[in-house]
Amino acid sequence: MKKAARVQGVISITSKGTGYVKIEGQENKEKDIEIDARHLNTALHGDTVEVTLHPEVKLKRQNGEVSKIVSRAKTAFAGALKKTDGTFFVKPDDPKMYTDILIPEKNLGGAKEGQKVFAEIVFWQNSKLPPEAKIVKIFGRAGENEAEMHAIAREKGFPEKIGRSAEEEAERIQRRGIRPEDLRERRDFRQVLTFTIDPVDAKDFDDALSLRTLPDGNFEVGIHIADVSHYIKERSPIDREARERGTSVYLVDRTIPMLPEALSNDLCSLRPETDRLTMSAVFILDREARVKSEWFGKTVIHSRRRFTYEEAEESIKKPGTSNHRELSILNNLAKKLTGERKRGGAISLDQEEVRFVLDHKGVPIQVLKKERGDSHRLIEEFMLLANRSVAKVISKEISVYRVHDLPSREKMADLGLFLRSLGYHLPFKEGTIGSRELNRILESLEGKVEKDTVHRAVVRSMAKAIYSTKNIGHWGLALKYYTHFTSPIRRYPDIVIHRLLELHLSGKKIGKEKLHEYEEISKQASLQEKRAQDAEWASVKYKQVEYMSPRVGQKFSGIVSGLTEWGLYVEEVETKSEGLVRMRDLSDDFYVLNEKKLELVGQRKKKKYRLGDRVKIKIKSVDLEKKTIDYVLV
Repeated sequence: MKKAARVQGVISITSKGTGYVKIEGQENKEKDIEIDARHLNTALHGDTVEVTLHPEVKLKRQNGEVSKIVSRAKTAFAGALKKTDGTFFVKPDDPKMYTDILIPEKNLGGAKEGQKVFAEIVFWQNSKLPPEAKIVKIFGRAGENEAEMHAIAREKGFPEKIGRSAEEEAERIQRRGIRPEDLRERRDFRQVLTFTIDPVDAKDFDDALSLRTLPDGNFEVGIHIADVSHYIKERSPIDREARERGTSVYLVDRTIPMLPEALSNDLCSLRPETDRLTMSAVFILDREARVKSEWFGKTVIHSRRRFTYEEAEESIKKPGTSNHRELSILNNLAKKLTGERKRGGAISLDQEEVRFVLDHKGVPIQVLKKERGDSHRLIEEFMLLANRSVAKVISKEISVYRVHDLPSREKMADLGLFLRSLGYHLPFKEGTIGSRELNRILESLEGKVEKDTVHRAVVRSMAKAIYSTKNIGHWGLALKYYTHFTSPIRRYPDIVIHRLLELHLSGKKIGKEKLHEYEEISKQASLQEKRAQDAEWASVKYKQVEYMSPRVGQKFSGIVSGLTEWGLYVEEVETKSEGLVRMRDLSDDFYVLNEKKLELVGQRKKKKYRLGDRVKIKIKSVDLEKKTIDYVLV
């Protein structure tokens, strides 16, 4: 008898409990192996699994069953502790976790019914029985802000507290402070006008700008970044903790820092009227923002002013306000740099985001749209200049790059289909849409209702930017060299880049034996970045659902943001709160999804719903535990 073929890959599990195993190097999703729920054999989302393939069936997707768990992606889950018929179990918050988790009484660890907990699986061999676990952390009462935010962070792999040894080391460094010997061989910018521009609620400032007008009419622009690597030595307790975390996490109501606060909020933070050690990229620019010369190295600065984005915006627009002249010069240079990037094919995406006004208990009482003005773009543009310039300088050595691959043909075809359904036609060349063509469409959307929907579709069609030692360039930014240099307080790869730049400037070579280590750092940082984004989105989603929960029965304006065979997703215009209009609630007709044209079509009246359509909605129900909203059309 012929032995069944076996393959290995990473399994993704849908909210319906069906698994799909992606084989490495295989781009086409249609080739992913489908695993029916009854054949998962305890496999969980993200696990690396071995799959036994079933016999092929003509015109059907390849099926199989999990024959072995090679490695687990995750063994602990946050959720509410419940009790039924004397049995305790955790209902996981993670929608990809398809089974409840049994908690034997001896494993409760003092947890009580109704609390939000973190449960670690200790035994699970029979897929017909639920996994057994022990409670390793009690967050508090389910539904309370503190408990929910702690649970979101821990669920995604970010403990709230930094390890004690890292904290103690940071406190020792903080007490030492800046000494005269730290200033030796640093270029001194303390007499040059320098300032920071950050959000109003920012606690750490890791980048500052300086400006001098030179006698020949050119401008010296300094991009000064906190010299975190001066304080954090490789393999020290802080370094190990930062490498593991990879990034700071920004939830709705808090920041979970990558570094101990003694450094992130104090000694490394570029506070006003305080000397600070920095790593700088300094450029001489002419009036057209052309780079005439560049310099990189260790510096010391003294920031004169801490601007919020709103204050900087006012200073740019109003003559007579603080530093109007300097900010206007920087703004004009930034606009010229932006124009040059766009002409080079960089894709310009401005997606609307929301922020919440919370009461003293963390309950959202108002939802506001984040405004993006010239002050945001000014900072962004100079950070891009520093990042790409540093990447090019150290590209001759082993380095860590921020790379962005070309979109897959499959995703580009889907995007083309979607844009055609809205009346936009884009030329394809070698299976892809050119970035300049995409920019043309994006610019034409200004002021149109479908702008945000199209922007979201474009983002979904793109590959994910990651860290890598293999430089393939950055497609979205249209850059051959790109890295992250400008945020070492909140991103570990930036600390690595500072170390690499320092080695390069001192003429030291990086041994080939370091390549594997830097590749491991890149993989860990990319993974943690994704987890941090997931945590941020989960906290926003929770607050949106919480905001809508007392508004059941109220009517709102919405935009169709997704179409599926079980209904249409609608995003409320002001709060960006997405909910589902279920197929059974579309009661005026029998609707069928036309996947080719991306529309829901009524079979009798031929009424159509498409992405970007404006609709009136009413909140039917809200489930805070599942973080879901159900709408009906009105």
